Amino acid sequence: MSTSILTAPEELNSSYDVVVMGSGAAGLVAAVRAADAGLTVLVVEKAALLGGTTAAGGGVMWVANNHLAKAAGYQDSHADGVAYLSEAAGHVMTAEEIEWYVATAPRAVEFLNRNTKVSMVPIARPDYHMEWKGSANGGRGLDNSAFDPRDYAGLSELIRPSSYFPLLTMTERDELNGRAADSALLARRASAGIRTMGGALVGSLVASALDRGVHIVASSPVEELSPSSTGWNVGLGGVAGARVAAIAVVLASGGFEWNPRLRNAFLPYPVTPISAPSNEGDGLEFGLKAGAAVEDMSAVWGVPVISTAAHQYDRQRSGRMGNVEMTLPGSITVNSDGKRFVNEALNYHDVSRVFASINPHTGRQQNNPAWLVFDSNYLATYSVAGSTPGEPAEWMVSAPSLELLAMEVGINPAGLDATVARFNEDAAHGVDTEFRRGATPQDRFLGDAGNTPNPCLAPLLAAPFYAVPIHAGVLGTSGGLATDFKGRVLDHRQSPIPWLYAAGNVSAGVFRNNYPGGGATLGSAITRAFAVGEDLAARLT
Repeated sequence: MSTSILTAPEELNSSYDVVVMGSGAAGLVAAVRAADAGLTVLVVEKAALLGGTTAAGGGVMWVANNHLAKAAGYQDSHADGVAYLSEAAGHVMTAEEIEWYVATAPRAVEFLNRNTKVSMVPIARPDYHMEWKGSANGGRGLDNSAFDPRDYAGLSELIRPSSYFPLLTMTERDELNGRAADSALLARRASAGIRTMGGALVGSLVASALDRGVHIVASSPVEELSPSSTGWNVGLGGVAGARVAAIAVVLASGGFEWNPRLRNAFLPYPVTPISAPSNEGDGLEFGLKAGAAVEDMSAVWGVPVISTAAHQYDRQRSGRMGNVEMTLPGSITVNSDGKRFVNEALNYHDVSRVFASINPHTGRQQNNPAWLVFDSNYLATYSVAGSTPGEPAEWMVSAPSLELLAMEVGINPAGLDATVARFNEDAAHGVDTEFRRGATPQDRFLGDAGNTPNPCLAPLLAAPFYAVPIHAGVLGTSGGLATDFKGRVLDHRQSPIPWLYAAGNVSAGVFRNNYPGGGATLGSAITRAFAVGEDLAARLT
């Protein structure tokens, strides 16, 4: 690890204007914005590598009416952003909250684009509900350009690797139509230390923080957070092993999805997390100890997940998003009755809600786990959870007939047979009469454009057949500490706790368990973190 990137324990100041707990996008944006105003800032990371769940994920940010989209020719407006978000979350977000987000998020993008090394590019991904007023057919999702960290010796090695995404930009990945990436390109980027997606966002933010003199420590969990007469005392364990004073503390340590005790306390059903395993709710518990209120504690950023023993992350059983595999033609997703239960091409957050449906007769989840079922034509064409097209993985169950496959994995054979018969007839005509899969632009975006007439539909005909378990998973929890528009943590009387801020998944998500478009998680995190940095700059300079 590079000492030029990380601050050695003996070089730490005894006090800082701001201490930030967590090195994901939320923590780094707050740190960079505060340091941009001349404040002294320390970023403290619990894990050995930087970036948290941001570095593990796709790195897309959802922002209505952003200037980058307009420059690229996309049509949008503030009024359309408000109208769409009112449709998406107006039942739980107040009009003031919607107005705040639509006004603040574009300013965050402008700051990052014009004042930091962050390079965002609008992508042609449509909003998740094009039928709603104010929706946009692209431009609101912002991808990250590939980031070359070689001007910062050792930085690439310090960024947490993705849990499974290849070294492609999200734009490049979307253009693959589910097929494998160019192995030569991936090898060149790996050799050069190039980072993409969330890793590119983290790398560019870390570089921007270093340019501003921000101190960063890793392998240093916060072990004490106590109020003082001038702000906060922060006790650091691990490598740093220090005690520093801070005027303000920003909690940006991620959600609590990897903490079994907190999951059992707050989440209504079992989930498989695919985020950074260091997300164990540390910041949440410090906030609770300080008297903070919480909101939306049962909420998650949901996603269907393919998880097998082969899918390890930080030596923990994890998984991979399965929404692309569910969308591509030649697969179906069924429950133990052998029945489809959702439009498989629906956006991943809304699909995850259906996985958790309760069977009223048994009181148990009726669709979790489910099975992704596909045929040999599908296997030959597409990658499944990282597999090589045409090569069955050892964790795939295969059988020469649908009946034997169903018996092998515990699916009702008659139910599966009837489901596949109906699906195949529909696929032959390009129309899903049961769930309308592939009927909308947002469905078709992740389909195979070369498959006509419907990029999301193809019959399951070629033996052998395959099944892979698929579960309700999470990108992270999205309930947490209550904050105001400035990111100040609120107590049970809705009063700000002095000099305590929160952003990212440690705080309650902006959208309150709704997902307007791809990148909503980072949209919520970065926008609130930017507001935190602005308030710190205004109050401390």
